[in-house]
Amino acid sequence: MTNTNPTTLHPRRHPAVLLLEDGTLIQGYALGAQTTVCGELCFTTAMTGYQETFTDPSYHRQILIMTHVHTGNYGTTFDEVEALRAHIAGVVIQDARPYYSRVQALTALDNYLAQQNIPGITGVDTRALVRHIRTKGAMRAILSTETQDIPTLKKQLAQFPSMEGWELASEVSTREPYLMGSATGLRVAVIDYGVKHAILRHLVEVGCFLQVFPARTPPEKVLAWQPQGILLSNGPGDPAAMDYAIHQARTFLEKQIPILGICLGHQILALASGLTTYKMHHGHRGINHAVLNRLINRAHITTQNHGFAVREQAHPDIHWTFINLNDKTIEGFLHKKFPFISVQFHPEASPGPHDTFYLFRAFVYLMQGFTPEEAIQKAFAQTWQHPKPAYHVVENLLRQDP
Repeated sequence: MTNTNPTTLHPRRHPAVLLLEDGTLIQGYALGAQTTVCGELCFTTAMTGYQETFTDPSYHRQILIMTHVHTGNYGTTFDEVEALRAHIAGVVIQDARPYYSRVQALTALDNYLAQQNIPGITGVDTRALVRHIRTKGAMRAILSTETQDIPTLKKQLAQFPSMEGWELASEVSTREPYLMGSATGLRVAVIDYGVKHAILRHLVEVGCFLQVFPARTPPEKVLAWQPQGILLSNGPGDPAAMDYAIHQARTFLEKQIPILGICLGHQILALASGLTTYKMHHGHRGINHAVLNRLINRAHITTQNHGFAVREQAHPDIHWTFINLNDKTIEGFLHKKFPFISVQFHPEASPGPHDTFYLFRAFVYLMQGFTPEEAIQKAFAQTWQHPKPAYHVVENLLRQDP
């Protein structure tokens, strides 16, 4: 991969380097904090929502490539975040905009990254780098905005572990339980493996009263609160390395408590159900992933962020309900014996499309006694029986003769 040295084009900018574990060296100029970080190098195809993306705990210990050319053009604010801090290890941007054009914004992207102690590199051909990752797979990398000592960086990178086999949820989980919502709502225990704020907001909006528990909370302590439902949240790391979470899920399943599993929580439910997971070649990260809901034969555009997936395999009690339309990987399943809804994608989006918001309502119906199939079908019908005008326009266009 060729790369022009940007310091010759921008002599006043501070240089930065990105070194991949396969030896590929990328030169650019510095953005954000002046530091050195290691992480798994991955990419997102999202064109908007960069601040929500940077603060998603599922990106913990990852260096993120922004495929879209421009990032930072609408600045940053306090209210477009999915956690109390940014969780990416570093960021790679082709054109980081120094100015922003939104009145509501509080600061520029460069300042925000510096405040969050996140380094970045810009002036990079990100699309060429994404093609490299798509070919070679996600890999370890080191990003430095403070040194160009390549031999030292190589030694530091060699000591950084692989994401496979690494338990990370406990690094991003809340340290203490806390409550959200009205006490008159349905009691939902949230197991925080790295939960996004939008998930909590949507649960409250559909009438749930939440207690959010740290990742390693013993299941007996969760059950002592007498929840009517349990959410196993999204989060970072390898699900197969989370023995404590698999034990939690099995305990909850044995009690026949309704469960909603999202992303990492979906993978934990799979492992607790006797299925297996695997490390993907380069993962799914973006806000434009097409998924088929087999129960209602409808396609949804979804937000995704995961590097591990559930392996499709024969199982007498498993019904594969959601399938990725790009690579046919598993996006959701139901179990004949246990009342849960399990999805790999993010129904809360943030950022991304709202196609699957109805799954939060389906979870409520599940807690009210409907079967998982009935809950999903009922929630979808209720949500989409009065589509917005834009959908009517699209439907009319589709009906017109060529």
